[in-house]
Amino acid sequence: MKRLTGKCALITGAARGIGFEFARAYIAEGAQVAIADINITRARASAAELGEACIAIEMDVTRQESIEAGVCEAVERLGQIDILINNAALFTAAPIVEITREDYARVFDINVGGTLFTLQAVARHMIERGIRGRIINMASQAGRRGEALVAVYCATKAAVISLTQSAGLDLIRHGINVNAIAPGVVDGEHWDGVDAFFAKYEGKAPGQKKREVSAAVPFGRMGRAEDLSGMAVFLASAEAEYIVAQTYNVDGGQWMS
Repeated sequence: MKRLTGKCALITGAARGIGFEFARAYIAEGAQVAIADINITRARASAAELGEACIAIEMDVTRQESIEAGVCEAVERLGQIDILINNAALFTAAPIVEITREDYARVFDINVGGTLFTLQAVARHMIERGIRGRIINMASQAGRRGEALVAVYCATKAAVISLTQSAGLDLIRHGINVNAIAPGVVDGEHWDGVDAFFAKYEGKAPGQKKREVSAAVPFGRMGRAEDLSGMAVFLASAEAEYIVAQTYNVDGGQWMS
């Protein structure tokens, strides 16, 4: 039997990349999925690619009214939300002395504020309906340690780990399990932007940083979005019922904790 049959999931930032692969994996396990993304055109195309079990919803996780409207639409169209994956995030990099207040606020607003207030809106729905739900936050190995050029991003992902612990301890009394996944370096189109930051600040040739971080992974390569799907399915399934407030590394051996 498929592990998520009859379940309905909302995944933010899922028009592409990791979120899209999560949606694909959930559908394969019997779930219906709402892809929520600020880019509704791409979200609709991605939903169409995944078929009738997938819908697209426009959501800007930095705007409370957009979060609430998106959650309401998902409930109206799917019937309820059993699973939330807070996947929407933004990367940034700069030396400490060059960090701007605007960049700091923007990245925290998406990575931390978006996670918190989407979690809150979905948790309220789950509590109201008596749903013993699953909430999965996307952290990062960057949240386990500092990096010289990545202070703001690292701080946001450390905050996601802490928020997962606090929310997990609070919401389990309602039967809602909150956990997180901490990927390592994951290949994808977003790496063009990441690589550009390091080319700028470390004087590296285009593609050099990507080759270096890939070679440093004990497993022998960068992660792929589909490498994370097994953990995302597991944490959403009945098998993870007794797991509360944990963050799991899925990173090819880059970090041990």
